[in-house]
Amino acid sequence: MRMGFSLQLEQTQKLVMTPQLQQAIKILQLTSFELDQFIQTQLETNPFLDVNEEPQQETEKNQDYQKKEVDWKEYVDDYDKNYEYSGHHYNADNEFNYENFISDKASLQDYLLNQLHFTFLNQSHRAIGEYLINSLDENGYLTLPVLEVAEKFKANIETIEGILSIIQTFEPPGIGARDLKECLIIQLKFLGISCGKVYEIIDKHLEDIAANRYPIVAKKLDISVEEVQSICDFIRTLEPKPGRNFSSLNNNYIVPDAVVKKINNDYYIVVNDNNSPRLIIREDYRRLLANNDNNETVKFINDKLNAATWLIKSIEQRRQTIYKVIEVIIDKQRAFFDNGKKHLKPMTLKEVADIIEVHESTVSRATSGKYIETPVGTFELKYFFSSGIEGSDGEGVSSESIKSFIKDIVEKENPKKPLSDSKIADILTAKGMPISRRTVAKYRDDLLIPASSKRKRY
Repeated sequence: MRMGFSLQLEQTQKLVMTPQLQQAIKILQLTSFELDQFIQTQLETNPFLDVNEEPQQETEKNQDYQKKEVDWKEYVDDYDKNYEYSGHHYNADNEFNYENFISDKASLQDYLLNQLHFTFLNQSHRAIGEYLINSLDENGYLTLPVLEVAEKFKANIETIEGILSIIQTFEPPGIGARDLKECLIIQLKFLGISCGKVYEIIDKHLEDIAANRYPIVAKKLDISVEEVQSICDFIRTLEPKPGRNFSSLNNNYIVPDAVVKKINNDYYIVVNDNNSPRLIIREDYRRLLANNDNNETVKFINDKLNAATWLIKSIEQRRQTIYKVIEVIIDKQRAFFDNGKKHLKPMTLKEVADIIEVHESTVSRATSGKYIETPVGTFELKYFFSSGIEGSDGEGVSSESIKSFIKDIVEKENPKKPLSDSKIADILTAKGMPISRRTVAKYRDDLLIPASSKRKRY
């Protein structure tokens, strides 16, 4: 057998992720807030980039939009109806209305410490009180064992319990409890409730009333089922998490990446990038490239120039991609925008990707973490991509639409004879949405609606 070396040419194709492509993908999946931060970082590192202070030139779409005859009176009326919650930043004298601004919200610990300073505790006991308050979790519960606090301050347990009982008299009612039962009992005392049955139900039958087992509780307490139900209705008015109104987790503000407005009978898209700086390439550095003969300097300038050019191109490409995706969503979900959630149709990422001729992953990145403000509410773009079933008329029905129907059916049911999942499935099937009992149960759980046995009223 003869062996040897030889040269052979072979042509192959393969996908290479260049740094520019990686950057474009990264920019596409950024939210508006993250994009602003990214642009600020690039402005600090690339001397070729500068911010264009002049007003943005209108795109061709915006120009076409202005050429169309628009009934502005109808637009203003529609705006007043759909956006009146936004409030007015200016008063009648064209001055800022400061009633639209609120001060920073105090934390739960700050609120309680302020109340602690008005008590007549001595300095050592006040230090224990501050430690207990700072040990509360975001819901206002004390998760730290009292014995551990006593050992830390070298005090007896009775002293710690006494200071804790003082903290439990602070507002909001129920604060400083160690479990749910204690939290509810503190609130009963705060309200001056003297009925022994209420205290007994909370102390011994909390799990039974949570499972709607009213007849069992009524039999044990020797009272009527209606009386147990009345007591449980009152208990449900109490706050199980007294500290959550102070939690920073509630301060979630959404800045929509695009706004859809209805004018006449058409929908128009406004990409919400007005607050983002408009990048341009500095002319003085561009001229420096033509007048420089140093190879290293020319290479440095070329690299920075290419990076700046590619960044501006990637940002504009991101904007166009988001615009095209929303355009397709409006076209395919027109019934939703006209009539509400019950008319949402099933839609997949692949459908949109095929229409705008991009890869499915590109649509996924363009919709991830992005929000859209519409006349019917603000939604995440992912909301419009959901599975569903085929209706009796051959049209698809989205899972979100089915959930909306289930919610309406439960709200209108007879509370003394709540509908089972099978009956709800029969009602939906009669409406042209064939669905199984198991699917109804799944959607009902997603809506946090309890089972029929727990919804029954006596």
